[in-house]
Amino acid sequence: MTVFLSGLVIITSVLLVVFILLHRGKGGGLSDLFGGGMSSSLGGSSVVEKNLDRITIFCGLVWFACIVGLGLLLKK
Repeated sequence: MTVFLSGLVIITSVLLVVFILLHRGKGGGLSDLFGGGMSSSLGGSSVVEKNLDRITIFCGLVWFACIVGLGLLLKK
């Protein structure tokens, strides 16, 4: 179980770095490469950016749960 959680922490850590770098900063971002430049007039931000936010938050929650799980397993 520890090996599985450790592997999942490594994978989610790399994914978090990639997803955070894809977010739009003050002057645009890498998300513009994937259609993030087309903004919807209703929400103020693009659909791609909203989905990227959701994916990043989900990946962060999985990372956090794995860290807590590893902490509990290794505490014994």
